[in-house]
Amino acid sequence: MNPAISVIILAGGQSSRMGRDKALIRVEGIPLLQRTCAIALQRAPEVFVVTSALRDYSKVVPDRCILIKEPLLANESKPQGPLVGFIQGLKQVKTEWVLLLACDLPRLNQEILQRWMLQLPPINDVIALLPQGEKGWEPLCGFYRTDCLPSLNQFRQQGGRSFQGWLAQASVQTIQFSDDPDTKRQEQAMLFNCNTPEDLRQIS
Repeated sequence: MNPAISVIILAGGQSSRMGRDKALIRVEGIPLLQRTCAIALQRAPEVFVVTSALRDYSKVVPDRCILIKEPLLANESKPQGPLVGFIQGLKQVKTEWVLLLACDLPRLNQEILQRWMLQLPPINDVIALLPQGEKGWEPLCGFYRTDCLPSLNQFRQQGGRSFQGWLAQASVQTIQFSDDPDTKRQEQAMLFNCNTPEDLRQIS
């Protein structure tokens, strides 16, 4: 039986490489953020969307999702990246586990997410269940224990800003991809982020 989870979707990026807001880009006629929210709602009853653009996204985010304004940090003029956005969302979560998603995962698949949920570890000292790629952890498409918040806050207060830096000092379990070659390809493809116009052409 799967434990209860919530979902946090991060939609606060600057989209500088794309040149326009990634969350509002339409894939098969549907904005990426709206599609991600719809899939998240199939996996969890409570979905939080962390963003610095509440007015822009309120028209595409389903009513069942909760928009969270990402506040600017002191002496900062721009949002401070996914780690800070995750901290803001995590403060609202009451379930034991949370699924963290970027808003720009055009190949997100709810059946794969369900299979991954079956791997959630019962061991309390494991704070995350994440896919791992050639460059390290894939932190924006994986599961975290909500009681990792103190560790995150401490890391941030010490000047840390990157997920990879935080995860390097944490106990993380690797998501095991399927032994079936076709399913494994789907799992790997699901981690594709749409960051640039060239990426967009690959899925268009």
